[in-house]
Amino acid sequence: MVDLSVSLAGVWLKNPIIPASGTFGYGREFAELYDLDILGSFSWKGTTAEARPGNPQPRIAETPSGMLNAVGLQNPGVDAVIAEEVPNLCKIFHGPVIANVGGFSLEEYAENCRKLSSCEQVAILEVNISCPNVHMGGTNFGSAPESAAAVTRAVKAVTNKPVFMKLSPNVTDITAIAKSCADAGADGLCLINTLLGMRIDLKTRRPVLANRTGGLSGPAVFPVALRMVWDVYEAVKLPIIGCGGVCSARDAAEMMLAGAAAVEVGAANLRNPYACKEMIEDLPAVCTELGVSKISDLTGGAHHEK
Repeated sequence: MVDLSVSLAGVWLKNPIIPASGTFGYGREFAELYDLDILGSFSWKGTTAEARPGNPQPRIAETPSGMLNAVGLQNPGVDAVIAEEVPNLCKIFHGPVIANVGGFSLEEYAENCRKLSSCEQVAILEVNISCPNVHMGGTNFGSAPESAAAVTRAVKAVTNKPVFMKLSPNVTDITAIAKSCADAGADGLCLINTLLGMRIDLKTRRPVLANRTGGLSGPAVFPVALRMVWDVYEAVKLPIIGCGGVCSARDAAEMMLAGAAAVEVGAANLRNPYACKEMIEDLPAVCTELGVSKISDLTGGAHHEK
């Protein structure tokens, strides 16, 4: 019998498979397809202080081995999430939940996290620092070590729950950002967020997305995500949630060997709504093939000399 359980900063998960924020909503639609309690956890839709309608259409575009999205953090706002989504969530999923949190100022990040900390089922706060800082000319919080550290400190000051900082790959050196978050008190890291990309329609000669650019996700980004997880694992001693292009149990194992303690699954859910379920079912056979009886033994395994 293979032990699939893992720990994220003291939070126990029955397995390492976590649907990623933005691809699983608040669980309602997927709960109609299968029992969500088979999941290790799931990261709910990015939540901001106020309701957001999102970007204008079109905001999704296909690419070879992936997709672009410029949804724009569409969500009902933190108060509505706590009042309406959390009570429903408690009926359809009984494990620890990861609350993905967005913000456009330090104060907004802190207030959102303070409110969400009151939700008993929220076990981890996943802080998306790819949001633009409205007080600093729109530069993303995650683009510089100083601003990433500032968000980390602001959030840690208002909660006792584990804080995982979700890092952007659109930087020169992701390890510098990771180190700044670690030094500021982060309990863990999640990487990577989407890569910036765009497509142009040859007929109209205009960008396909109304927003011009969007985030690239899917199998195309997996090698990039894997490399960044590897680099960050070497740079800091924090648990890592690996994310980016994971489409199978074998991908999940590869991500864990690079250094991830758990794995988020994003675009694969949109292509196949049973993707996470199938990965969980396939993990024991992959572990047996790799000669491990505890999946947690895979974490960082590729860094160790034989």
